[in-house]
Amino acid sequence: MQAVAAAAALAFLLLLLAGASAGDEAREAEAVRALLARLLGPGPAAAFSVSVQRALAAESGLDTYRLSGGGGAPVRVLGSTGVAAAAGLHRYLRDFCGCHVAWSGSQLHLPQPLPAVPDALTEATPNRYRYYQNVCTHSYSFVWWDWARWEQEIDWMALNGINLALAWSGQEAIWQRHRILDRMRSFGMIPVLPAFAGHVPKAITRVFPQVNVTQMGSWGHFNCSYSCSFLLAPEDPLFPVVGSLFLRELTKEFGTDHIYGADTFNEMQPPSSEPSYLAAATAAVYQAMVAVDPDAIWLLQGWLFQHQPQFWGPPQVEAVLRAVPRGRLLVLDLFAESQPVYVRTASFQGQPFIWCMLHNFGGNHGLFGALEAVNRGPAAARLFPNSTMVGTGMAPEGIGQNEVVYALMAELGWRKGPVADLGAWVTSFAARRYGVSHEGTEAAWRLLLRSVYNCSGEACNGHNRSPLVKRPSLQMVTTVWYNRSDVFEAWRLLLTATPTLATSPSFRYDLVDLTRQAVQELVSLYYEEVRTAYLNKELVPLLRAAGILAYELLPSLDNILASDSHFLLGSWLAQARAAAVSEAEAHFYEQNSRYQLTLWGPEGNILDYANKQLAGLVADYYTPRWRLFLETLVESLVRGIPFQQHQFETHALQLGQTFALSTRRYPSHPQGDTVDLAKKLFLKYYPRWVAGSL
Repeated sequence: MQAVAAAAALAFLLLLLAGASAGDEAREAEAVRALLARLLGPGPAAAFSVSVQRALAAESGLDTYRLSGGGGAPVRVLGSTGVAAAAGLHRYLRDFCGCHVAWSGSQLHLPQPLPAVPDALTEATPNRYRYYQNVCTHSYSFVWWDWARWEQEIDWMALNGINLALAWSGQEAIWQRHRILDRMRSFGMIPVLPAFAGHVPKAITRVFPQVNVTQMGSWGHFNCSYSCSFLLAPEDPLFPVVGSLFLRELTKEFGTDHIYGADTFNEMQPPSSEPSYLAAATAAVYQAMVAVDPDAIWLLQGWLFQHQPQFWGPPQVEAVLRAVPRGRLLVLDLFAESQPVYVRTASFQGQPFIWCMLHNFGGNHGLFGALEAVNRGPAAARLFPNSTMVGTGMAPEGIGQNEVVYALMAELGWRKGPVADLGAWVTSFAARRYGVSHEGTEAAWRLLLRSVYNCSGEACNGHNRSPLVKRPSLQMVTTVWYNRSDVFEAWRLLLTATPTLATSPSFRYDLVDLTRQAVQELVSLYYEEVRTAYLNKELVPLLRAAGILAYELLPSLDNILASDSHFLLGSWLAQARAAAVSEAEAHFYEQNSRYQLTLWGPEGNILDYANKQLAGLVADYYTPRWRLFLETLVESLVRGIPFQQHQFETHALQLGQTFALSTRRYPSHPQGDTVDLAKKLFLKYYPRWVAGSL
């Protein structure tokens, strides 16, 4: 019975979206041609012929591309949508030309003549949806973005075959939102717009004194000055009025593609656990949608079931999922690579869902991934009994790091099964990334695959919890899921390629990133020496290890980060200021961006959650905090008094507040030579690691 209902629901969903995706084929083809010109330049782009024909997908009903030509003739790229054509173009550049497109820089050295496609290659995706972005993504990565950055990101989405994505951060002006939506729609993407989820401002009680609202609890260690939102009761007569009015005005201004995001109880404890209440609250949101748009589909983050499993038992989950007709609720299983929800909710009670890789919480730097789980996950979800999986997605809280993880996940959106040999896949990834096969780089990437990118079990939480970026204490955990020797050996192997690849921007970026990771490991090891020396009351070893950590390692880390434009605090702050229309607003935006990286609240409410390793941030936030901790330990040992963690934290908070409120300017252009700085660090610390004399 469930299988029949699920099939009917999916059929209904496909019917709706077939109509929703209809558009101007010529416009979508032109959008891909323009993308091609931005990517390759007008001259090389002229060697490609791009067209869009809906009929290409007539047999499968799924996005499809066809490649042909080349070898002296134009390369012909045909797609059923603009997104499909862009994905086909990317496939040709990647697999036939050995090119690479990434956030940190692209390697686009085209062979001449362009390689021929031996036989016309036709590929249909198995996933109706290839989804991108987390609601939080804008907060950690997209905030302050100008149009050029949005344009680059939408191009990246198109090339990776993304056809469903959030298009709303709350930061953009109306004119910019129009621009973003127009660009996404020009490729045939489906932008997700917000709908009314039931949350209202407190002031509504002044305008409507009889309104039935409930004040929710606090969130994220913030008091009610910053949280405790108000929720309109589903039975209140104002609910359908406000909900419908909101969506009517929104769609009048921006149009619609009929998919709307709304999350009533995301990381919020509902006022009642009674299934009847939860069903009523859910139905009210949905009814307000369809009152305006009869074709509305609700995109719901499934994170609420993941985040509070003690509250969301089977009756509560069922109440929400069955309050909306099957096929009209599309659920994001946000953290499916680690803790899939579909397996404990009977495939979301028959509602269609998207298998998502979350990967990174907070946009942290740090080499991390669960590539084996990512590779196997979508195929396993399709084979789940009575599966209602309709797509794959990427839902990171922050981007611009660990690009190998996103390259694999994007590719899986078009694959019918997992990659058979990840070792061979990552070897090819390295060759494409740098534009040349090199024994050292490829061996380095295979080591990273089996170590930092092979996280499994509870250690895979997507947060960088290294002592480097956490407030120090004597109880810090330094264990990792991998062998640190693999990181240091990969570092050595990458450096062997510097004579060949020193001019490659992607190689230099990776050299910074891997050196940064090696220093992160060294900080943990020297911290262990510090802790052991303090607990054993050995002053000289304590002074030695503390001096190296605070006065050698951290300044060296800041220096090498400063050599690459992607690791600059100055750039981060400049983006914040650039979004402002006045100096007062620029100061406010900059202060917010400083808080986000550090305290995230005046009292360190979500301390170091969005930690990053940026030049300037290491020098003026992490280093002073570590020096304070180490100096306090030394003073404690010399004076023979116990170390007072609470007292230290009070002083550390003051340091954080000083940094957050500072107006100091930082360079937004790189300084120093990456290769030279990496070699100096390597020659200084690698022999100590090998000799076990850190």
